[in-house]
This record gives sequence, structure tokens and C-alpha cells, in this order.
Amino acid sequence: MATEQPIVPDDKDWTWVLDRPCPECGFDAGRTPVDEMPALVRDSVRTWRQVLDRTDVARRPDPSTWSPLEYACHARDAAHVFDERLVLMLERDAPVFADWDQDETAVVEAYAQQDPATVAEELAAESETIAARIATVSGDQWARAGRRSNGSQFTVASLVRYFSHDVVHHVWDVTGRRT
Repeated sequence: MATEQPIVPDDKDWTWVLDRPCPECGFDAGRTPVDEMPALVRDSVRTWRQVLDRTDVARRPDPSTWSPLEYACHARDAAHVFDERLVLMLERDAPVFADWDQDETAVVEAYAQQDPATVAEELAAESETIAARIATVSGDQWARAGRRSNGSQFTVASLVRYFSHDVVHHVWDVTGRRT
């Protein structure tokens, strides 16, 4: 398999998805109840397993768009990063999250060359970890605060909603439909 060219980094601030529905995937993170998020994350795994079983999973639709395999690797790593952030918010007062460059990670971790079956198992495990953790949040914990290094402020509830948009959106990226 030839080495893929890096994707032009997405430098948009996607926090707007907390205020209005995404015009691409249609998900309305701000209006979706947080108690539905664990099921939403778990349901996405079934779709990812189907996607990762496709024969064309490593093929990019065009040079500027990740392949389904690369999106699955990103979804796996995003679940891990967001779980780390969720833990910080639940255990510390007003933490600042470490930077995560998703585009650099894709290159360094060679997303395009990873084994789809392994990615499917890792994505399922990371998704279950964060879904289970979200399911334990209750009461005043939803209002605990954290901050991204660029200054974006989150509560546990808004972080979970923001992450859930990521889950839905990337399924849409590779299937054209929501989970």
C-alpha cells in the first residue's frame, strides 16, 4: 500500500455544534439528552465494524478526505482522548486539557496502514470505556468545568455532547447516515 499524503488540517473550531444542529450530519448535540449518549456511542460500534469489514476500507474517496480506515482510527483515538478529558473534569477542578493534534496523530500513527480488524476491536474497547464512564455521571457532576488549551470552556455535559457529535459525524462521513 502506498503511503498516503497528509490531509490538509481541519482548523475549524467545531464547538458551534453545541449551539445548533450540524448542517452536514444533521445531529443536534445541544438538544440530545446526555443520558442517550452512552447508547449512541455503543450503537456506533456496530456501524464501524461493518465499515471496517469493507474491501475498500483503506481507499480514500479523494486525496483530501480520509479513508474509512483513517476515520475509524481517529474515532478510536478521539474516544480515548475524550475519556481522558472526562476523567480530568470529574477528578480535578477546572482542568486545562492537553493539546491533541488529530492530523499529526494520523500521520505519526500511520492510520492508513493500520489493520482494520485490530482497529475494530480497539475502537469497540475505547467506545465502551467512554460510554460506561458517561453512564456513571450524575447530578452536579454534569456541571463540572474544564477548558481546552485554546480557551474553549466546557462542562461535563457540553464535553459529552461535543464528543457525541464527533461520533455521529464520523459515522456520517463514512456512510452518509447517522448511527
